[in-house]
Parts: sequence; C-alpha cells; structure tokens
Amino acid sequence: MLTCSSFLPTAGYFPLVYSVNFAVSYRIDDQQQPAIVASKMSFLFGGRSTKTFKPKKNIPEGTHQYELMKHAEATLGSGNLRLAVVLPDGEDLNEWVAVNTVDFFNQINMLYGTVTEFCMADSCPVMSAGPKYEYHWADGQTVKKPIKCSAPKYIDYLMTWVQDQLDDETIFPSKIGVSFPKNFSTIAKTILKRLFRVYAHVYHQHFSEIVKLGEEAHLNTSFKHFIYFVQEFNLIESKELAPLQDLITLFNGKP
Repeated sequence: MLTCSSFLPTAGYFPLVYSVNFAVSYRIDDQQQPAIVASKMSFLFGGRSTKTFKPKKNIPEGTHQYELMKHAEATLGSGNLRLAVVLPDGEDLNEWVAVNTVDFFNQINMLYGTVTEFCMADSCPVMSAGPKYEYHWADGQTVKKPIKCSAPKYIDYLMTWVQDQLDDETIFPSKIGVSFPKNFSTIAKTILKRLFRVYAHVYHQHFSEIVKLGEEAHLNTSFKHFIYFVQEFNLIESKELAPLQDLITLFNGKP
C-alpha cells in the first residue's frame, strides 16, 4: 500500500474503444495549428478558461521562473511539443520542472473546471479511470490511511494538496538565490503522478462531455504536452500511466 494516494487495479479489462475514440478526435500534429498549442497555456479552453476548479497559480513577474515560463510559451508557439519540453541550454532542471508543474496544475485546473457539473458524487462515486483502475486518497499527513471516496472529493483533496505544495516557498521557491529542497524531485514526481490521475479520470469517465463541449482538441494537446514532459525527464513510472497507455502509445507514434 502506498503512503500517498493509492493506486488499485480493479477487476475488468482496459477498453480499447476509448483509445480509438481519442485517436479519432485527435487531429493536431506537432507541426500543425501552432496557435492552438501556443494559446493553451493561458487560454486552454477558450471562452470557458475563466472557470477553474481551484484558484490559478501565478508565477511572480520579475523572477527567473517567470522568464522560463515566457520561454516555454514562446517555444509552444512553434507548434512543436517535443521541442517545448526540452530543458533550455544552461538552465536548472529543478526550475524547469517547477515552472512546468505550475503550468500543468493550471491546465488541469481549467480542464476539470469544465466538467465539474458532470463529475458528481452520485455519478462518480469512486475515483476511477475506467473499469480496471481505482484510486484511494491519502496524503501521509492529515489522511494517513488511504480512504475510498467519490471522484469529486478525491480531486478536491488532490488539487488542494498540490496547491499547498506549490504555495510552499520551501518547496517551490520563487525568490532569487533560494535553493530547491534536496527532495524536490521526489515531491515533483508525486505531484505530477497525482495530476495524471485527473487526466485519466476525465478521459475515461467524462470524454463524452468533453466532446459535447467541443474541447477534445484542447484536452488532447494538453495531455500530449504533459506526457512528453514527464517522459522527457522520467517523472512518472510506467505502471502509473497504465490507465491511458493505449492513448500514450498513439501519441508517441508507436505501432
């Protein structure tokens, strides 16, 4: 049993039809539609981007991390997601991971904000990602023993916990000259692992609503960017990615 939120395979099978549907809806190549790719960092869901699940996390202007964020936005403007995740020459890996972790939190925050009206305790009584995967919540501090809860409650716990980490200056320092903690990589990996679970839940349980809202292209672009980033720096174990492995394989262009 994991000391953080636990990951429990459940009986059943992984429905390939999900991956097929995702692929059919996904029509943005790395080199195409750069305007969509560039705009997603600040305006991921167009007119719906003002609706967020939690308050947006801002990187203070005048900091080096803010400069890195602007660099990332400019790189995304080329439309090449593979290039966008590469560590810029001469930059610190921890700072690069920190900036992108904040960005992914904001993206997922906006993403989940579009489906909160569909993700209710009665419709999503457990936090799942299809029939095979179920998540129980524990943060190792206030909740030490994993608890089974509804998807909206789990995601509320998760996003609140992530927000607390991002706001902690001892973990995510924003001031020049302040070093990252020695365990920063471990903390960042845990954050990204948990954020992945929101993507997984939305894809498996709410993709039809995403399609009806016309947001599937933005969702796919955001998730592809996320996957390229965590794969570039080996930030999430492959077993944790299993709920969306078919889709990830398609995004990676593998047979």
